Amino acid sequence: MSGVFGIFTKSGELDVVREAYFALYALQHRGQQSCGIAVNDKGKIMCHKDAGLVPDVFNEMVVNHLSGGQCAIGHVRYGSYTPNSRTDAQPLVAKYPKGMVAIAHGGNIVNADELRDKLHENGAMFQTDSDAELIAYMIAKERLGSNSIEESLLSLMKVLKGAYSMVVMSPKKLIAVRDPYGFRPLCMGQKDGHYIFASESCAIDSIGGEFIRDIEPGEIVVVTNEGVKSYKTDLKVETGRCIFESVYFARPDSVIDGSSVHNARKEAGKYLAKEYPVEADLVCGVPDSGLDAALGYSIESGIPYGVAFIKNRYIGRTFIQPTQGERETAVKIKLNVLKASIEGKRIVLVDDSIVRGTTSANIIKMLRDAGAKEVHLRVSSPPFKHPCYFGTDVDSRDKLIANRMTQDEICKYIGADSLGYLSIENMLKTPVGCKLDYCYGCFTGKYPMDIPEE
Repeated sequence: MSGVFGIFTKSGELDVVREAYFALYALQHRGQQSCGIAVNDKGKIMCHKDAGLVPDVFNEMVVNHLSGGQCAIGHVRYGSYTPNSRTDAQPLVAKYPKGMVAIAHGGNIVNADELRDKLHENGAMFQTDSDAELIAYMIAKERLGSNSIEESLLSLMKVLKGAYSMVVMSPKKLIAVRDPYGFRPLCMGQKDGHYIFASESCAIDSIGGEFIRDIEPGEIVVVTNEGVKSYKTDLKVETGRCIFESVYFARPDSVIDGSSVHNARKEAGKYLAKEYPVEADLVCGVPDSGLDAALGYSIESGIPYGVAFIKNRYIGRTFIQPTQGERETAVKIKLNVLKASIEGKRIVLVDDSIVRGTTSANIIKMLRDAGAKEVHLRVSSPPFKHPCYFGTDVDSRDKLIANRMTQDEICKYIGADSLGYLSIENMLKTPVGCKLDYCYGCFTGKYPMDIPEE
C-alpha cells in the first residue's frame, strides 16, 4: 500500500518541500508507520525520514533545512508484512556510478525473494528487505550499459511481478511508474505549471493543484526541464486495479481511474439495501469508510441516516495497526457511542469489511451497552477469504474469520441480530466510470497473475 508524492518545478519558484509536506498530510490515511521527503537541489539529493506520522517526523526546522530544491518526492509507509522500523522508511536514496537516485514505492513485489536471491548469488548486498532497495539496485545494474533511467525501468517491468506505483527522482528527472496491472493508483496534476504525481487526487487538491489524468497501467511518465514524455510497456496483460481501494483504502474525496470513491461507496450501500433489507429505525456507519455506504443504504431503504459514533480524530486507522492487540485498543480509544442517538432503537450498522471479526464484535458490544435495541450489520464488501499478495495486510487464511465460520456463525460471534455482505457481482458495479478491470482475489482466490508458491 503506502502513499507516494512527487513534484517538479522548472523555475524553482515553488517550495517543493513544503508542497510535499502538505501533500503527505493528505495521504496520511495510506500509511501511518513512517514517512519521509527527499529533495533534489542542483543534483544533490537530501532526505529526511523516520518512524511516525507526518507532523511527528517533520517540524519547521527540518522543513527549512530541506527547502530550496527543484524537485521533491515523499512517502507515507503502510507496513503490511514487516514491523514498524526506521530502516524501512522511505524514500530510499542510493548512490551509484551514474549518480544518485531516490525512490518512493507503494505496493508489493511478489517475486522479490527470487530476484534478491539471484542478485545475492552475484555478490549483491542489501541492508533491508524493502522492495525500494531491490528496485534501486536493479536500476543501477540496468544502467551499467547506456540505458537511460526510463529505459531501465521499462526493462524492469518485464522482470518485476506484483504491485508498484512509485516516483523516482534522479538529478535531472522526476519519473512516475505504474505497474502493467495498475494494482495501486497513481495520478498526475499541475500547479501553476509545475508537475505533480500522487497516489490519490486528494493530495493534488490539498495543495491547490489541478488534476490532469491518471497514470496508465504500464506507463512511465518523465518530467525534465525540457517537458514531459510518456513511455508505455509492450507487455500485454489484463488490468487488475485493487477493488479494496474503493471499499476502504482511498479517501472518499479522491477520484481513481475515473471513478469517485465517495460515489462507489454510496452505490455499495444502495446495493446492500436491496440485497439485505431490514426493518429498522436508524442507519449508521462506522467512521470513516462506512459512512458513505451507510448514506447509500439510507437513501435506498428510506430509513433515516444518523450518527452512532463520535470519532477521536487524533488516532489513526485500526486496520493498519501492526498487531491485533493494538487494533483492539485503538478501537476503544478511537470511537465513542452517541447514546442519545441510538438508545432504544433498531440500528442498521454499515461497515466496509470484516477481516478478523474482533473489531466488529467490539463495536456491536459498544452499541448494545449504550442501549441499542437491535443491531443489524451490513458490510459493503464480500467476505475476506484469501490473502493479498499486493501490499494489503491480509497475509494468512487462518486470520480471516470467513474461513473459520459460516455467515450465521460470524453473526453470532460478533453479536449482531443479522449480518449481510455485499455480493461480488454488485461490488464490481460500484466504481461507476472506472476505466480498468479489478483485482478482487482477496474475495475469490483468483488473482490477475500467478503467485509464487512460497
